[in-house]
Amino acid sequence: LGLIALIGLIASFHTIIFAMGRQVYSLSRAGYFPSALSVTHKSYKTPYVAMFAGAIVGFGIMLIMWFALGGDTAGSLIGSVLLNMAVFGAMFSYILQAVSFILLRQNQPNMERPYRSPLGVPGAVLTIVIGVVTLLYQIQDANFTKGVVWVALWFAIAIVYFGLVGRHKLILSPEEEFALEHAQKA
Repeated sequence: LGLIALIGLIASFHTIIFAMGRQVYSLSRAGYFPSALSVTHKSYKTPYVAMFAGAIVGFGIMLIMWFALGGDTAGSLIGSVLLNMAVFGAMFSYILQAVSFILLRQNQPNMERPYRSPLGVPGAVLTIVIGVVTLLYQIQDANFTKGVVWVALWFAIAIVYFGLVGRHKLILSPEEEFALEHAQKA
């Protein structure tokens, strides 16, 4: 069972690194983050600056925890807290994506879409239920609570940054322009 969990964890970390780079790149391109994070590799078109920046921030957080918690005893705690932070962020993201899906279906039912979910709104509701149940079970773990505190701190910093800097730099991404163009045709 441990080997299966390890394989899943390794696969998840590769996905998290790829998704993190793309997410930071997209947020930078839309004006939420500094524009330097939207630089892509000349040949491969990967958002390498965003990936490096995310890795540096993650490593920095790990080092802060290492020194703040005291070396040897921090190792296992860092793993569980960082993992729980990632799970919390993922569950929070899944719930918000499902809510957004439902709102889009309600507010823009005739919008042209390149893909339609075969599960529709019931699938989104199921996603919300699974996300909430997962979070409720994780709250019972003391390490999860520590992870939630760190994520809440990170969210608070992000909200302050957006309020002071990011909201003044917003531009429409190509995806948003596409959505607005097709919403006007409907």
